[in-house]
Amino acid sequence: MRGAGLVGAVLGGSEDPFFQQPLWLQTRCAGHILWAYNEEHVDELSAYVGAQLRERGGVRPTMSMFARLPAWMKRADNRSEVLVGLETLRELAKRMAPADRSDAAHGRGDRPRAHRSMYFRGGPYEL
Repeated sequence: MRGAGLVGAVLGGSEDPFFQQPLWLQTRCAGHILWAYNEEHVDELSAYVGAQLRERGGVRPTMSMFARLPAWMKRADNRSEVLVGLETLRELAKRMAPADRSDAAHGRGDRPRAHRSMYFRGGPYEL
């Protein structure tokens, strides 16, 4: 809550949507920051990026995630580099000490914060 409004979290991006802290699983990849929320997220991304043929068949709960991936992750030219980056994230997921963090997982302050949506609560409008 902020004032009388409820703040909606904006998912996606290299920061936690609730605490605005850098995600633990981040690494530099193809000139960008590759990130994931957890090891399951890394597995899903690896399966998608590593697929030689991406079909739209079958309904899976994470399919909308793939439609929103940045173009640099989907490009065949970057496939091997992205898969190496995902393996790095998989290894990072097994470590717990802050010293084991990738240098990309520290706050940079070089990107704008996501805009949050405000949902106002209250009674009916008065004229």
